[in-house]
Amino acid sequence: MSLLKPLSVATSVLMLSLPAVSFAQAERDLEAEEANRALVIQFYNQFFNEHETEQSSLVLAEDYIQHNPGVPDGKAPFVDYFAGYFQENPDYQSEIVRSATDGDLVWLHVHSTNGDEDRGEAVVDIFRVENEMIVEHWDVIQSVPEEAANDNSMF
Repeated sequence: MSLLKPLSVATSVLMLSLPAVSFAQAERDLEAEEANRALVIQFYNQFFNEHETEQSSLVLAEDYIQHNPGVPDGKAPFVDYFAGYFQENPDYQSEIVRSATDGDLVWLHVHSTNGDEDRGEAVVDIFRVENEMIVEHWDVIQSVPEEAANDNSMF
């Protein structure tokens, strides 16, 4: 007698007796996500392109959490850090190439440069927004090389 048929029946019975698991995602609030995206983009352009650190930082939470190890936590230390950086680097710019949202997170894919001759860096910035305030930030930064192993742009 073949073991395959009893094994198949046992597997079917076992699978039917397990509770159903739902992999459905919670319903997204696209209007809130778009508001978060607009808030982050306005902040980012004012702060990193216009170097307007005081007015633009009104949307940063006082206890702002920073995951970049070179930049301090907290709104005031963050603003102070970049105010000094922009004084030393007045040509610094960050072009937002694309953006996306998922719940309370906003992603920006950015090409940052420090002057016309700088190839710059490819940056992915991730912001968490809570109650119309930016409360947390992560980033991944990669230098744009002079030569690449392929013909694809980083942007």
